[in-house]
Amino acid sequence: MDHPVTVLGAGIVGICTAVALAERGYAVRVIDRKGPGQETSYGNAGVISPWSVVPQALPGTWRNIPKLMFGTYKPLSVHGRAWPRMLSWGLRFLRNGSEDRVRHISDAMSLLCSPSVDMYRRYLVDAGADHLLKPAMYVHAFRDGSRATLNAIDCAIRREKGADLELVGADGLRRIEPALSHDFQAAILIKGQARAMSPGKICKALANYAATLGVEFETAAIQSLERREAGWTVICDGADYRADTIVIALGVWSRDLLSKLGVSVPLMAERGYHVEYPAPQVIAENSVMDTDAKVVASSMEGGLRVSGHAEFAPIDAPANRKKTDMLRRVAGAIFPGLDKTGETAWMGRRPSFPDNLPALGPVEGHDGLIANFGHSHYGLMMAPKSGQIVAALISGSMQNEDLSPFNPVRFR
Repeated sequence: MDHPVTVLGAGIVGICTAVALAERGYAVRVIDRKGPGQETSYGNAGVISPWSVVPQALPGTWRNIPKLMFGTYKPLSVHGRAWPRMLSWGLRFLRNGSEDRVRHISDAMSLLCSPSVDMYRRYLVDAGADHLLKPAMYVHAFRDGSRATLNAIDCAIRREKGADLELVGADGLRRIEPALSHDFQAAILIKGQARAMSPGKICKALANYAATLGVEFETAAIQSLERREAGWTVICDGADYRADTIVIALGVWSRDLLSKLGVSVPLMAERGYHVEYPAPQVIAENSVMDTDAKVVASSMEGGLRVSGHAEFAPIDAPANRKKTDMLRRVAGAIFPGLDKTGETAWMGRRPSFPDNLPALGPVEGHDGLIANFGHSHYGLMMAPKSGQIVAALISGSMQNEDLSPFNPVRFR
């Protein structure tokens, strides 16, 4: 079974890659063990922002680690079996927290995030699903109003890149988000964004659009890749698929597949959680971040979703009930009037590199193999542009964009 291009992974990154290739006339197959958007992409917080261009590691981040791990909300944790790999990963992560590195990484993030809203708007109009994207602000809410300042490095970087930011006090915040707890005393508003009304439905809508362009979706567990004289062969449980070019967009599962080819990458499973309330009796008018608890609340088609936390753990480790319990408590603290009837909980695995940048581009030493994975917290935002870059690389129409920050083997 032959196709010139086979995309491995049917999350939002793989789907956007398939759309970009199909629009250029390529015959494309997408293979995943689950249906489109049913893994990490499904549970996203829904923020789509041109201004999410600030990495997780900032100057002084190391001072906050004890509070993040052992403070009131414990948004950061490490599973016991993850510590051996976490130590070297964490040191690399902290080394990226110098101001020079932060600004270098931010420039690279901007390349991928800046066009996100416009690209989704165009794709979803073509897919007949533009109702799934709504204009919104990103409201960073603070209980301690003295901590809300536009002079911090993250705000400075966003403003330098053109973001419209505003600092509001308690009264201004209440007018914007009346359902929020009065414990919040100030907020930074990041304007000119959008929010996904259902990340899972966006994935399905774009997959359906891709299918109208001729993209074929196969449900199969991928075992390995082999390079043969005629090209690449994808070995799955029950069938083999041949392709001239392979795009690896399997998120956190990409690491093990590449390791079988002798390519090592420092990719960690950074697990996130959400709780969702189908009849919440409260509304988040925008995407709202509780800056203390490190969670994001957003009203979606399925109800109110409260998402967040970072748990570094093996891919196959069971979900941590303590994380879900904490999100429940935080959700009630953010929205005192929240009706928790019918609550559902979810866990997904973000694919994270120490610099928060994806592996994007040709894999050195493996002709016809292209990486497009490791988008950390930013996969929903970076997916459309990442897909366009892959399509440009394959078609030979790449413009003067510097892809060196995304080199798949940059950590050697």
